[in-house]
Amino acid sequence: MTEAAELPPAPEVAREVFGDRVDDAVRYAELLAEAGVQRGLIGPREVPRLWERHLLNCAVLSEVVPEGVTVCDVGSGAGLPGIPLALVREDLKITLLEPLLRRTNFLTEVVELLGLDHVTVARGRAEEVMGKVPPVHVVTARAVAPLDRLATWGIPLLRPYGEMLALKGDTAEEELKSASTALSKLGAVGTSILHVGEGVVYPLSTVVRVEVGESPGGVRFAAKRAKAARTSRTRRRR
Repeated sequence: MTEAAELPPAPEVAREVFGDRVDDAVRYAELLAEAGVQRGLIGPREVPRLWERHLLNCAVLSEVVPEGVTVCDVGSGAGLPGIPLALVREDLKITLLEPLLRRTNFLTEVVELLGLDHVTVARGRAEEVMGKVPPVHVVTARAVAPLDRLATWGIPLLRPYGEMLALKGDTAEEELKSASTALSKLGAVGTSILHVGEGVVYPLSTVVRVEVGESPGGVRFAAKRAKAARTSRTRRRR
């Protein structure tokens, strides 16, 4: 039987990034290294690099998230990037959206244990929750799917003039080019590649930003969004 990999102590920079919530970040790292591995949410080989590759890599996304907005973390999995983002940004209202029960159970346990009152866990696929989850200012995602497919799930969840922030790796530029037509059809009005985490992570975290106009999801989702709004209003009257 292979011996479990050991979680390294929090690096000094983690105290700068997480501030008063560094102890909660340590507890989250421990949960990922223990229950996260046991439940198959994260691979055991990731444990030695949890801090640099996962927690800090996700926490620096906060550099490009506007103040006081609503966020939906699509395909949240074990809570990356949603939970590190929540630990450093208590001004945000964050929904962790995940379709698998074993993952939502883990996320709920983490949120309750860490006292993340500004975080909600929702179970479902992005394409199924329109009208059930209120439209948000920002959609986040990490390692969920190629950009063109991710956009079809994430962009329709946005409010008008919102943005999708996708953590990507070396393929960011290539994915953005190949997804340009799909993004345009989904109502994107601007795209850019950002590098965040100077002095915190190396290499820097790469973020693809997709900004939308007044019709997130484009024409394809306009009727569906209107129907969802009508249904929501009918339910409130009852």
